[in-house]
Amino acid sequence: MVRIIMHGCRGAMGRTITELVRGQEDIVIVAGVDPLGGGESEYPVYGSLEEVQEEGDVVVDFAAAAAVDHLLDFCAARKLPVVLCTTGLSQEQLDKVFQAAKETAVLRSANMSLGVNLLMKLVQEAARTLAGAGFDIEIVEKHHNQKKDAPSGTALALADSINEAMKGAYHYEYDRSKRREKRDGKEIGISAVRGGSIVGEHDVIFAGTDEVVTFSHTAYSKAIFGKGALEAAKFLVGKAVGLYTMEDVIKG
Repeated sequence: MVRIIMHGCRGAMGRTITELVRGQEDIVIVAGVDPLGGGESEYPVYGSLEEVQEEGDVVVDFAAAAAVDHLLDFCAARKLPVVLCTTGLSQEQLDKVFQAAKETAVLRSANMSLGVNLLMKLVQEAARTLAGAGFDIEIVEKHHNQKKDAPSGTALALADSINEAMKGAYHYEYDRSKRREKRDGKEIGISAVRGGSIVGEHDVIFAGTDEVVTFSHTAYSKAIFGKGALEAAKFLVGKAVGLYTMEDVIKG
């Protein structure tokens, strides 16, 4: 039985994961952490990680970026594995992720969906074939109007996957409104749309002369991210110190 401490238990994803865990026989949430603490719940909810009294095997994090620094310090000090799902991290926080992974097992992914992680592999192969043939690359992501960070972590991860395949030859362009010049052939344009209740849509566009190839992923429910996070939690328990990704989970 895998015992989870749910960090950000009262947020949208925290509630989704709580519902997914309900009734499962091999995984359970033993405690939750939320800044407000207390209140009615099927498991104890605390205002901070230090207050948690239950023993957990792994922390699953879907909180806010502002809470990540303390979370990493806490897990590193206690050698407690953590599935880090929060996006919008600063470079300083990303550096802190690498430092924490020297003390405990950390799994970080910009997107916990199996489909998105497959998409990252597909766009790498497409880039190797199409970029050299002069195709321009654009990424358009769409999310609900409550999402605070832009572009999405998934859009950046897709761009990074392409750039990795192209040996770092590309740079990213987020805003052309102040430019009066033609498109640079070595740029990846990244655009963000925010509106309504869009769960998540990502289009990777390879635009060539007289033809366009588009790879798309649409999330219809937050449950896909919760399912991926639970699979990641099961995978991470018992793993050696280090930094892991959803690709490791997929490989098994």
